[in-house]
Amino acid sequence: MDIRVGDILQMKKQHPCGSSRWEVLRIGADFKLRCLGCGREVMNPRSKAEKSIRRVERGGQELSCEQLR
Repeated sequence: MDIRVGDILQMKKQHPCGSSRWEVLRIGADFKLRCLGCGREVMNPRSKAEKSIRRVERGGQELSCEQLR
C-alpha cells in the first residue's frame, strides 16, 4: 500500500479521544502516527496499521484503496 508521510488516515476504530483521523509522521516497518484530535503520537506495526485503514486523504483529495496498491 502506497502510504506517504503527511497523508491523513481515517481508521476503522476511534482513538479514546473520539477522533479516528491520524497524520502519518514516519513510514518503515512501523508507522508513526499523530492523532488529529488530541495530538498523541503512537507507533504501530505496518501490518496492523494497513489493516485498520478505512480511507486515505492526500493533498485534500480522498484516495481509494485501489489507487494506493
